[in-house]
Amino acid sequence: MRITEAARRLGTSPRMLRYRETLGLLPPTRERQGHRRFGEAELRAVALALALERRYDISPAELAFGLRVLADPEVRANVRELGERVGRLSAPPARALDFEKEKALRLLRGRP
Repeated sequence: MRITEAARRLGTSPRMLRYRETLGLLPPTRERQGHRRFGEAELRAVALALALERRYDISPAELAFGLRVLADPEVRANVRELGERVGRLSAPPARALDFEKEKALRLLRGRP
């Protein structure tokens, strides 16, 4: 279905769907000619995003950043560091870090 019908079914506007696309909150929906097309899977993905935004009272941009944190290890590490520095997250115990370090070193050496 075209974007206007998808927006109507989702209770939003085509403009908001385009905005969500720029944030990376839509699965790929373009045809070869460049037109957006929505199937049931795409509608379910957008509906889930809308439900998460309502449930946690967050904006589409905040949700998009949350996805970026989950997908990008460097961003995740930087956000974790900030959380530790401002006291919202506790630092992992040193023993857990030592275990992970040893495991990584074993893998680098080629030993299980």
